Amino acid sequence: MRVAFRADSSVQIGTGHIMRCLTLAEELRRQGHQCLFICRNHAGHLADLITQKGFDLHLLQPPEPLETLVKDEPALAHSDWLGVQWQTDATQTLEVLARNDIDWLIVDHYALDSQWERQLAEAVGQIMVIDDLADREHECAVLLDQNLGRESANYETLVPSTCTKLIGPQFALLRPEFAELRPASLERRRLPELKRILISLGGVDRANVTGQVLKALSHITLPPETELDVVMGSFAPHLEVIKKQASKLPFQATVSVSVSDMAERMYSADLAIGAAGGTAWERCCLGLPSILLVLADNQVSGAKALVRAGAAITLKQSASLTAALLSKLESLNKNSEVLEKMAQASAQLTDGRGATKVCHTLQRFEHSSYE
Repeated sequence: MRVAFRADSSVQIGTGHIMRCLTLAEELRRQGHQCLFICRNHAGHLADLITQKGFDLHLLQPPEPLETLVKDEPALAHSDWLGVQWQTDATQTLEVLARNDIDWLIVDHYALDSQWERQLAEAVGQIMVIDDLADREHECAVLLDQNLGRESANYETLVPSTCTKLIGPQFALLRPEFAELRPASLERRRLPELKRILISLGGVDRANVTGQVLKALSHITLPPETELDVVMGSFAPHLEVIKKQASKLPFQATVSVSVSDMAERMYSADLAIGAAGGTAWERCCLGLPSILLVLADNQVSGAKALVRAGAAITLKQSASLTAALLSKLESLNKNSEVLEKMAQASAQLTDGRGATKVCHTLQRFEHSSYE
């Protein structure tokens, strides 16, 4: 199969959409299929990463000035993330697809819906959509929503009746190293101790929530042997500020940028302070207990579902963050059983093999089309 991905990353959008598409693309390539990416030239794009991983990339023109864009009526909630009118994006994407024989077009973009997808449908074999919001209609053969708490019924009126819906974190798109490390990671959490804390709040963290967490931790008395592992993306606008903050903490803290060994870091951590986005499923696969900070509206329902499942604790970004974080860390440090229960609960949510399951679904469509 030849598969095209239409997804973007930027300072506004973040890196998560591209990262999970890369995970699926790498699994498809392992299965013998060819993949290419179509992305807009936003500030903060991940073009270099995509090409470094060996995928063809078609970079669309930079976004138009916001004042020149005419809002659709009614506009999608995230329509400004596209940077151009959806009709313009459809035309530019079609120009790329016309030069390629594409079996599957995989769309992962909150600013695109059924109108755009219908424009592209005749140029490709089938369309798959990756979504988290269930807030707009789609014209697709397969829909993936990997969020906990989402149900197939949420998309009942939003996709064709023939659409195959892959719902829940069992389909979460995780790199294979997470499933590979899972047995060892779950084993080491049987007798947990709170010694190493992983802090990862998104590849961009435009609001500098990482800085808020480090400020809170600077006022908390932790054992001197405590280690903080702070991970950020290369486009994080507050990266240098974070490095200075980390150097002044009263315990060991390292700041790493655009790491390729996140699975190993999660394996080594005893607790994560992180966002309630896609990395939540990486932590669940490895049974890593989490304190979650909700960084976007689309993370609210997922965070609540993780708390209900017993897999995480949530904190609000507020002036009382220091007191709340202190309370949670003291409680977890004194009661290792809570860490162990959180590890067990999170591990039940996903086995880390979602990308393989999604790949097999696409392959089954292809096989049936030839029968």
